[in-house]
Amino acid sequence: MTPRSSEPDGLRSALESALARIAALREASEAIATPAPPGLNPLDLLGSPALGAVKFPGIGAGTGDLPLAPGETPAIRTSEHTPEPPPPAAAAPATPEEPAATQAPAEPKKTVEELLADLDALTGLAEVKGEIHRQVAVLRVEKMRARAGLRSATITRHLVFVGNPGTGKTTVARLVGGIYAALGLLSQGQLVEVDRSELVAGYLGQTALKTAEVVASAAGGVLFIDEAYSLAGDQYGQEAVDTLVKEMEDRRDDLVVIVAGYPGPMVGFVAQNPGLSSRFRTTLEFADYTDDELRSILASMAGGADYDLGDGCADRFTALLATTPRGPTFGNARFARNVLEAAIGRQAWRLRDVEEPTVDELRGLVPDDLGADPAPPITDDPLLGIAPDGPPAGDAGAPQTPRPSPPTDAAPSEEQPG
Repeated sequence: MTPRSSEPDGLRSALESALARIAALREASEAIATPAPPGLNPLDLLGSPALGAVKFPGIGAGTGDLPLAPGETPAIRTSEHTPEPPPPAAAAPATPEEPAATQAPAEPKKTVEELLADLDALTGLAEVKGEIHRQVAVLRVEKMRARAGLRSATITRHLVFVGNPGTGKTTVARLVGGIYAALGLLSQGQLVEVDRSELVAGYLGQTALKTAEVVASAAGGVLFIDEAYSLAGDQYGQEAVDTLVKEMEDRRDDLVVIVAGYPGPMVGFVAQNPGLSSRFRTTLEFADYTDDELRSILASMAGGADYDLGDGCADRFTALLATTPRGPTFGNARFARNVLEAAIGRQAWRLRDVEEPTVDELRGLVPDDLGADPAPPITDDPLLGIAPDGPPAGDAGAPQTPRPSPPTDAAPSEEQPG
């Protein structure tokens, strides 16, 4: 049987080692009770070359870092304990952040007088201006009567604009919205411009919803329906008209509807819909512009775009007007705008080879920029050398037409017999 004399010695050695470690823990208790410097673990002091690393069941080596508190960053450890670094210099107090962008102040709304001045500054439209001034006077007095507690007659504010394209209907409608808002008759005064395609849907039942949504977007302002007569003639358009009439009644205190289009079709459109005829009592007719008014419009457009009409441009524009048919398709102010846009393109082509044009050259328009002379004078004046139906007189390449011999007064001779 093997002797077991070594077992008591091994047990004694283990007990002594355990007691030594317990004593070391007791000596380190005070260090553990006080906060340790940042990044240092008091338990690290428990190890020594003789005792080795302290082991705790389930925790691991005592030389490891302590668990980090939530939000704490790990400290950099070195093999030897270093003194605590000096605290960082106090940072400058943070200044409150400035807003990223400063919003521009809202443009102040114009007064009734300013809006009427803008209306009067428009070219032409004398009858339209007079009617708008009359409407403003009536509505202003009615508002004063209501404020004084007097009864007010029911005055419809909806309007019918008739006239050819380019006669200023949309511009006046926008001013009407601003004027009514300045009078306190509308809460906002915005203009919502639509046509049939924005009111009519592809299926019955959807048109009513679509029209109601458009009217809701115009609440507080003006709903401008261009070519409104296109809503007549089918059940989809009639559904839009019926919905429009209902919405006009429901929103009569904060909505103005203006229907516009060619004179003839608009008269029939309003007359054939009893719900519309009772609500549209005032019709404003926008006449075509005269040649003088169109010249003024062209000059105003050019000046607004920083262009100058040179000598002869007005005469060239007049010649263009003389050869342009006037009718329902004539663009009026749009015609003048189209001529100006074409002139700007021709001017750019004319200056294509000029490396550094002057400011005057960049601003200046010449007659040929507006277009070729549509009607050059035709004359058979021999001094000009121009024949009415052929090349210049005396041109060697011109075909020579024999001239008939002039008639004579002599009687024809009788045939002699052979």
